[in-house]
Parts: sequence; structure tokens; C-alpha cells
Amino acid sequence: MSDDKNKGGSKLTLDKPGRLELKKTVETGQVKQSFSHGRSKTVTVEVKRKRTFERGASGKMRAVEEGGKASTSAATYSPAMDGLSDAERDARMKALAGAAEQEERLRKEREDSDRRAKEAAERRKEEEEQKVKDAEAEKARAEVEAKMKAEMEAKRAAEEEAARQLAEEEKKRDAEKAAAGSKSAPKENKAAPKAAVVADDAGGANRGPKKRPVEKKTQAAPQPSRASRGEPRRRQGKLTITQALDGDEGQPRTQSLAAVKRRREKEKLQAQDMRNRNEKISREVTVPESITVAELANRMAERVGDVIKSLMKMGVMATQNQSIDPDTAELVIEEFGHTIVRVAESDVEDILVGEADNEADMVSRAPVVTVMGHVDHGKTSLLDALRATDVAAGEAGGITQHIGAYQVEMASGDQITFLDTPGHEAFTQMRMRGASVTDIVVLVVAADDGIQPQTKEAIAHSKAAEVPIIVAINKCDKPEADPMRIKTQLLENDLIPEDMGGEIVCVEVSAKARTGLDDLEEHILLQSEILELKANPDRKAEGAVVEARMEKGRGSVATVLIQRGTISVGDIFVAGGESGRVRALLDDKGRKIKTAGPSVPVEILGFQGTPSAGDDFAVVDDEATAREIAEYRQRKAKAAKQIVTQGMSSLDQLFSQIKAGEIKEMPVVIKTDVQGSLEAITASLEKLANDEVKVRVLHGAVGGLTESDVTLAASTGGVCMGFNVRANPQARDMARRDGVDIRYYSVIYDMIDDVKKVLGGMLAPEVRENFLGYAEIREVFNITKAGKIGGCYVTEGMVKRGAKVRLLRDNVVIHEGTLKTLRRFKDDVKEVQSGYECGMAFENYEDIKAGDVIEAFEIEEIAREL
Repeated sequence: MSDDKNKGGSKLTLDKPGRLELKKTVETGQVKQSFSHGRSKTVTVEVKRKRTFERGASGKMRAVEEGGKASTSAATYSPAMDGLSDAERDARMKALAGAAEQEERLRKEREDSDRRAKEAAERRKEEEEQKVKDAEAEKARAEVEAKMKAEMEAKRAAEEEAARQLAEEEKKRDAEKAAAGSKSAPKENKAAPKAAVVADDAGGANRGPKKRPVEKKTQAAPQPSRASRGEPRRRQGKLTITQALDGDEGQPRTQSLAAVKRRREKEKLQAQDMRNRNEKISREVTVPESITVAELANRMAERVGDVIKSLMKMGVMATQNQSIDPDTAELVIEEFGHTIVRVAESDVEDILVGEADNEADMVSRAPVVTVMGHVDHGKTSLLDALRATDVAAGEAGGITQHIGAYQVEMASGDQITFLDTPGHEAFTQMRMRGASVTDIVVLVVAADDGIQPQTKEAIAHSKAAEVPIIVAINKCDKPEADPMRIKTQLLENDLIPEDMGGEIVCVEVSAKARTGLDDLEEHILLQSEILELKANPDRKAEGAVVEARMEKGRGSVATVLIQRGTISVGDIFVAGGESGRVRALLDDKGRKIKTAGPSVPVEILGFQGTPSAGDDFAVVDDEATAREIAEYRQRKAKAAKQIVTQGMSSLDQLFSQIKAGEIKEMPVVIKTDVQGSLEAITASLEKLANDEVKVRVLHGAVGGLTESDVTLAASTGGVCMGFNVRANPQARDMARRDGVDIRYYSVIYDMIDDVKKVLGGMLAPEVRENFLGYAEIREVFNITKAGKIGGCYVTEGMVKRGAKVRLLRDNVVIHEGTLKTLRRFKDDVKEVQSGYECGMAFENYEDIKAGDVIEAFEIEEIAREL
């Protein structure tokens, strides 16, 4: 469109043939938005422009922008512009374009302000949520932070001060950078919005590039500084797609101050959690009687080096493999802030002490009978007759060489368990260990031989064990048998038969002729019914080792008598200082069995070592427990062997026990060379007894001291005395091992005098009161810091310092105590004789008056003699 045509008022025409086209009104692009905590989001931006046309007053068509404003090109054809020159029209158009652009810029700034306000609100909401979470975490950690509270508060205050100073410094730097940027920023013309491109609605003859109007520089309204609001400094100006893409491809955006604070707070909480996890935890440390340094450190969860340093501070130089005593371990444990729990090494055996059985679980069991008697009186032959077997023929020389345990089933179906022993050592050891193995003792006496020394020993041991006795008078089929003589001899040993008014059952039997066996079995079963023997089979097996030996090809084999419970193949057990697992069970006839109940003797294979006769046997839960108990018992036995008693015999220990009031009875075992000496010594010792003390003769016989005598003395804490006899080497070794004192005498009066001294020491000393004198109180003085002092005159005898005194008022004793001070003039004196004056004061008593009489006396203890 040419200006000449416009001036001439001609119609608007196209210079060249063509068609009228509309340009795109929608502009699209992508913008990357960045949020807090490193989040980002890419969004699509669409800019849509609507173009409308309206007819002006002059009938010309013009383009109208959104909001009712005419476009720049349409403004050319405004009636107000008619008749203007090109220069004026261009100026007017530039002004209109500047006004439109300023209005668009203000609109953008309002949108930016709204967006910033919304982001600030979201940020505040996130901070509040974070504060709530932090408060909850702080509350959860409050318990473990009690000890470190003061330190943490100081650190927190320092960190907050540092953060505040850092924020102030960052604010200053931001303000300085903003001021410097505003001064050095070049003045640039803002590009017009792409949607506001001037289009010639009439086509226009000139289609060359049009000159863009110059944009006016306008300043936006001053906004409050983000640094002053505690927010990070934001980019100046509008964000375009190009700037967003350049920022994404170029340098990364700087973190905001709030993000930096959150990161530092997170790191501080993590460090705090680490400190809390490393905080000392008070533990209960179990300490046995001896513990190594390494084990102590392990139980405290401390380093071995720290424990060794603690010991060095105490002056104890120890390595990690050395053992320390419980007292030293307690000091170390307390230094590290833990609590000690002391346990004895013997506590490992507590697991063997089972709970008491309920009466409802108890069932009747077979009686356990021990056959005892003199050598060659027919013990084994009698047992053979009961078992209908021929065991005696298999023994070397017809003498029992080992302990046997057998179970016999009667014709009535009842069962009896017999123990056949060559002596009584194992039986006594079982009694010493508290194992109630034997229920009844069958004392075998040959009718033609009578009661012999070993028979008397068997009687003594049966009485010591308090086990009922049944006397079997054997060999009654011989012509020279005299059962009545045997009963008379029993009376001499304090065993009164039933036909003589006593309680001892005497049964006449013959093992060779197999007579009287039914009567013997009947009396055994009757005695067991009286005893009401019961046991609980539904529990872990417990028993005692009757015999143990090493067999080639089978290892250690032990004959065990089960007392209660049931043992099965595969059970883990401990017996004395040995442990193992049951590999096989054999009954008394050599047959393999799977289980064995109460009162059943079995041979057990599977021992790690050979136990001792009389050891306790018990089934445990696991191998670790069994090994621990066995090792403890082995250590205990080894320590007992290493004990060396120097300068103190058992008799001296007996004296010390008497002084402590522990013993009122002296048990002795006496062996002499002749019967007459034994009777004289026994009678003399019995005459020494009175109502307070007495001598208990456990056993007296003719001959040398044997192992059985030492065993009997050890089981009761007694003393072995030999008159013109000596102990054999085995007995001496056993006495040395068990700590039994053996005394030898050649003069009977020396033995009686020693026993009298021991018994005299058992008696309480005699207390005798010796009168010293009288003193009369003539005046009472009240001395500061000393209390009341009596001015006295000794009227009779004398008064000693430290003597016992009685205060008499009108011949009535009102106080008895000790004299505290005794003075003449200003000097302390030891005693004051009759006719002299003195000052006296009582111990813890001051109620004295003039005219009172003081009686002085002293107490004398005199040892009593028999």
C-alpha cells in the first residue's frame, strides 16, 4: 500500500495478485522449572494470540488486540491519525507500542510476584513439615541424649551462630553483587512480545522488513530483597525458553540458602545419631571365679587394649590370655560403667538339680539290694542261686574281683536289683556323694564261721548309711552250722534279731542246697513295701556309676544303676569328670536294649573317659553343657590333689573347728593289735563322754588300717587311730589324697590324753568372777566434754582401770558395765588401793549420785577338763 493512494482516498488494493493469509496465532515451547531439594520439571508453554477485526468510524477495518486494544498497525488508521505526516505517525506508533509493551511487562511482573509468593508459601509449608518431623525425631532421641544434652546444646548454639553469621555474610555479598550489577548492566532494548508482531491488515505494498519501534526503558516497582526475607537471591528479568534451555545446558543453578541450611541440619542429625550409637551402654557382666582379660573385654564389649590400660593404672600387669581374680575384674567393670554379676564356677552343676517330682508321676520301682559280708561266706553263690546262674565259676579263684549289678525277676513277677561287691568301698563312696543308691543291705554270715572282721565292717558301714539290714545266715546245710550262735553274735554288734525282740530279720538259707531263698525274697519285698520305693520314669535319667572299666575294642564301659528317669540310646550324659553320648545300652545279661528305667542296672558305652565308681550320672540337654560340667569337675579334682597341707594336721583342724563351735562329737576309727587292747581303748573312750561332748567310735577292729577304714573316716570327717599297728601303702595314699589324719600310738594313755584334750576343747570354758573392791561416791563433778565424774573413796580392796563395775544404790544393782577412766588428781592410774581417793567415770553411763557404791570385779575364763 502506497502513501499516495492513501492520501488520494482510493480503494485499498493488492499490488500483486495473491491471496490473503493469516499467520500462526499459537507459539509453543518448553521451559524447565527448578524446585527445592534438587527437583526439576519440564513443562510445555503455549502462547496464544487472538486477532479480531472491527470497522472503524471511517469504515476502515482494523485489528483489535485481546482486551480491546487495537494493534499497532490498526492504530495507523485511527481517525486521530488521519492527516498526520509519516514522522508523526511513526512517533505515535512507537508511543502506542511502548505503552502496550509496558503494560505487558507489568502483567508479567504481577504473575512473577504471585508465583514467588506461592513458592514462598510452599517452601514455608515444607519447612514447617520438616520442623514437625525434626521435633518428632528429637523427641525420640531425647532419652539417649540425656547425658550429652549440655554438650549438644552448646554445639547447636555455636552452629546456629555460625549459620547466622554465614547468612549475614551471604546477604552482604548478594547486596554488593546486586548493586554492582545494576551499575554495570548495559542498557538494552527489550524485545517486543512475539505475539505483538505488527501485521498489515491491508496487505501493504511494501513487504520488506519493517523497522521495529524503539522500546522505552521503564523501571519496575521496587521489590523487597529476597535476602532480607531469608530467601535465596533469584534471577532478574523474565525467564524465556532460550534462557531456560541455556541454563539447563550451561552452568547449574546455585543452591538456595534454605537448601544449604537443610543439608547442614541433616548432616548434624546424622552425626548426632552416630554419637548416640557410639554411646556407652551399661551391661551386666557375668564374672566367674577366674576370667581372662580377653574374655572380660569380650563380655563388656570393650577393646582388649583399653582393659589392659585400665589394669596397668591399677598396677596390674597382665596380658590378654592371663586370668584375673573377681575383685580386680569388678574394679575394671565399674570403671567402664558396667554392672558385675558374680557367679561361682560350681553354678554349672545347678542344671543337674532337677525339680521335685510330683506325687502323681511317681510309680513303684524295684528295690536295690547290696549283698555284703565276709570273704568266702557265700555272697556271690547266694546271688547265683537267686539268679539261677553260675557267675562264681567265672571268677578267678572263686573270689569276686569286680562289682556286679544284676536284676532278678521273681516267680511272682516282682523284680529285685542286686549289687554284689567284693567290699564296701564303692558303697561308702556313693553314700559320701549323697547318692541314695542302696535301699536294703543283705548281710551274709556263714553259719559255720560266724561274724568275722569284715562282717563287722559291713555292719558299721550299714549303720553309718542308715540302711535297713536283713541278715542271711548261709551254709545252714552243713552239720556244724549253728544259727543261734550267729544270732548271739549279732547281739554283741547291736543287731537284735526279731525272735529276740528286735527289728533285724534273720533268714536261714543255703545257697548250695537252694533252701530258704523264697523266704529271703519275701522279706526283701516286704521291706521294700514298708519303704514305699517310688520313682518318676518320665524325666531325664539320673543314677550312679557302680563300676567302670576299660575294655579292648569297646572303650570305657560303665555299669550304671538308674535311680529315676529313663535313659535311651543317643542321650548325652555326664558322669563325674567324664561326659559322652550313649552309643549302646546292655542289660545284666549282655543283651542290647533301647531304654532303661528306674532301678535298672545297665552297661553304657560311649564315655569319653573312664569314670570312678560311685560317681553321679545324669543326662543333660546338649554336649556343650556336658563338657562344661565335666571340665569343671576335672579342674576341681586337680586342685584338690594339689593342695598341700603344711604344719597343720587334721587333728589341728579338728581343734580349730571345735573352737568355732562346729563339732560336739568326735568320730574315730580304731585299729589295734589284739582284741583286749581294742576293748580297753573303746571302754576308756566311752567313759570320757558327758552331756556336752562324746566320742563316736565308727569302727573298731583288730588288724592294720586299710582303705575301707580311711574311706569310712573320710565319709564322716573322723580320725583314724592305730595302736601298735600301721596302715598299708594304699591306705596311706588314700588318706593323703582325702585329707584323713592317721595317728599311731604305742601307749594307751597317750591316745586317751589326746582324745581328752580334743573333748576338753569342745567344752565351753568356765567363767569365774573375782571380787576386787568397793568404792563410795562422795561427790559428783560435771566436767565439760568429759561428762559426770564421781569423786570416790576406796573403802575396801582396790579398783583397777578397765575392770567390770556394778553401781549399787541402796544395796540394789542399778547398772553393770565397764570402768572408763580412773584418775588420782590429774593423772591416769592403773589401780587405786583402799584408803585413797580417786575419780571414776563409767562407760556410756552417767546417772550417778553422791552416796552410791561402786563394786569392782573381773571375769576369768578357765578351760574345762574332763
